[in-house]
Amino acid sequence: MDDDAPGPAAPGDGGTRITLLTRSGCHLCETARDAVARVADQERVGWREADVDADPQLAEEYGDRVPVVLVDGREHGYWRVEEDRLRRALAGGRWSLRSARGR
Repeated sequence: MDDDAPGPAAPGDGGTRITLLTRSGCHLCETARDAVARVADQERVGWREADVDADPQLAEEYGDRVPVVLVDGREHGYWRVEEDRLRRALAGGRWSLRSARGR
């Protein structure tokens, strides 16, 4: 996927809300891409993918901690996509892992 191209979004999408930071050859990134696409489609939000290695600042900030999911520009999680937690974040729920575990 092109670094700045939006990912698939359902009609009526309210703009790009999810950014998935990836790198070429990353098997976790492929899995994350599928999960983000699924959630974005179900929640009717736009998403895009960016290659961290194409931007020195992103590469410095995220290093080997990819894939990374950003929601509305804020870091939401990395390595694995927790789909239910991502849906809660998109709905305006709390972001912390603590709240995801019901504490």
